[in-house]
Amino acid sequence: MKKMIVLLLALVMVVSLAACGATEGKDTESAKDTESAVESTPDTAENGVKVMSYDEFMAAAVNDEVVIDSFVQAKQSWWDNKASVYLVDTEGAYFVYNMACSEEDYEKLETGTEIRVTGYKAEWAGEIEIAEGATFEIVDGGMAFTAAPADVTDLVGTDGLISMQNRLVEFKGLTVEAYDESGAAFAYKNAEEKTDDLYFKAKVGDTTVNFCVEFYLTGADTEVYKAVEALNVGDIIDVEGFPYWYEGANPHVTGVTVVE
Repeated sequence: MKKMIVLLLALVMVVSLAACGATEGKDTESAKDTESAVESTPDTAENGVKVMSYDEFMAAAVNDEVVIDSFVQAKQSWWDNKASVYLVDTEGAYFVYNMACSEEDYEKLETGTEIRVTGYKAEWAGEIEIAEGATFEIVDGGMAFTAAPADVTDLVGTDGLISMQNRLVEFKGLTVEAYDESGAAFAYKNAEEKTDDLYFKAKVGDTTVNFCVEFYLTGADTEVYKAVEALNVGDIIDVEGFPYWYEGANPHVTGVTVVE
């Protein structure tokens, strides 16, 4: 009888231990599932931030808040802790005007750097941009990307050119025209001191394009600034730059090559 009682007690202990082990196993698996779910949650969901595609940015209304991840292609200017930059992603391009930026951070914005910009969509004289006051952060572990210039020569004089707004592009085989009644091939924004922005005109077929060498983007000591100062009416040139918009195409030029 005593042996029977001992056997029954032993059986009860075995069953109890097995039940505890099964419960502990389930709790561990549940914890692992929860941990896995947290680790796989996208950063955008955790922060409540919806990063837009280029199409979503373009579909947004003026004054809507926008958030984009994109890559620095050129820095136009910095002053008073504000920076203006050209950005690109795999779908399109952006211009950010006077975003908040320390001088130290401005130096970090090398070509190809991935940044996240938060601000408000704006439109001015046809230029689609992110308005003054936007903020940015460099994307941790972000990729580096620099876009090759797209040839838009065939788009001059068509509605298709505006779709390339703010993206690095090139124009091939343009003919330099006289900029004004003086017959000069270019003009200075500050004509008296011969400084600041440079302006010139060049024709593709029957269409004339107004170009600007933006002083803050490409100053007097740059090759492109000096190249434009050396232009002659009738020169055949290739031009590289960003199609900024001001009541029509007004590309900000980063390169000029005389081909004939």
